[in-house]
Formats: sequence, structure tokens, C-alpha cells
Amino acid sequence: MKAFARAFESEFGVNDGTHRLKFGGRTDFSLVREFFTQEQIEASPRNFERFFRAYLSWLRELIADCKGGPCRGVLEFHQALEAQREPPLIGLLTGNIKEGARIKLERFNLWEKFGFGGFADDHEERAQIAAAALRRGGERLGRQLRGEEVVVIGDTPLDIRCARAVGAKVLAVATGGALLEELLRHEPDWAVPDLSQIDAELVIGRVED
Repeated sequence: MKAFARAFESEFGVNDGTHRLKFGGRTDFSLVREFFTQEQIEASPRNFERFFRAYLSWLRELIADCKGGPCRGVLEFHQALEAQREPPLIGLLTGNIKEGARIKLERFNLWEKFGFGGFADDHEERAQIAAAALRRGGERLGRQLRGEEVVVIGDTPLDIRCARAVGAKVLAVATGGALLEELLRHEPDWAVPDLSQIDAELVIGRVED
């Protein structure tokens, strides 16, 4: 968010350009388009290019001071998936542009844990990004991948909606801005406070069934 704000200011002269934007579950392109609409700036390819060039520059600078890290249970859950006799494909489905996602995840040694993915570069709408990730997963397998063979892990109601758009199952985790009670109202297949609260084998078994 800080990198977004700095890019809005440095490229378009708008201070506090993020204060009316809600980031949870959104795509980078949709957020920038909303900003352009609010500030009456032309949503032209050139202006998108200007923004993302500045954003990535600011992100590289600011990420060095980021004190965050993986959410509770993430590394253990990932390890449990990889330890399976037939490990599942693990991809990254995100509303971030690919380079932005790489910068963020490399900061915490997470980027290499994802063999493929779907990104905001693929499409502005989350459902279409999910479709791109599904297609790439199928390419890895050498066959068409069905939605019901996929589990999407997300922390917002928009992530749940995105998963359902491609027929995927959903594991909702309350480690983002949404409370567990809110996530439950959107009827995910599983909902937990964090990934330490669920067994990876339980999730895989449900998908295989």
C-alpha cells in the first residue's frame, strides 16, 4: 500500500491516493483504475505503464524495511503438502502483477515455493486470473485440470468468489482483513483462523474424494 501511495504521488501528484481504496482481494489493475476514476485521470495504457513502473521501483525500495513474514502455519502447511506421496501442484493465484508478487515473496524466501500461477498481468478480473492459473496447472499435468481438483486458499470473501468462478474448493483463512465469521458466511469448504489449525492431508483427501 505504501508503494502504491508513493507511486500515485510521484507520478500523478496525488497525496494519500490510497485512502479511499480497499485492497483486500482486489487486483492491482482494478485498484489503479479506481484511483484514475476518482482523480479524473485518463485510464490510458501509458498512464498504467507510468504507474506500474513507479510502483515497482518504490516497492523494491520499501520492501527492504518490511518486518513482516509468512502467516502462522503457512510454511508447515506447505511442507506437509510437499511431503505427500503424490504432492499436489502448488501455484500462486494473486491479484498482484507478477513482478510485484515476486518482489514481495522473494523478501521472505517464498517465491520459489510456487511453480506457476495466475497474476494481474493476465486479466483485471480475479475470475479470469483463476482461469489462467487453472489452465497453467493443466499444462503442467499434461491434461485439462477440472475445478473440483483444485483448492484455493484465500483470506477474503472475494477470494472465495474467485475460487467458485472456476469450480474450485476453498480453504478460507482469517489471516487477512476478514474475520472468520465473515468468511463463514460465504460458505467455503473449510474456514480456519490460520493454517496451523487444519491438516493438509484432510484437505487433499477431500479433493481426491
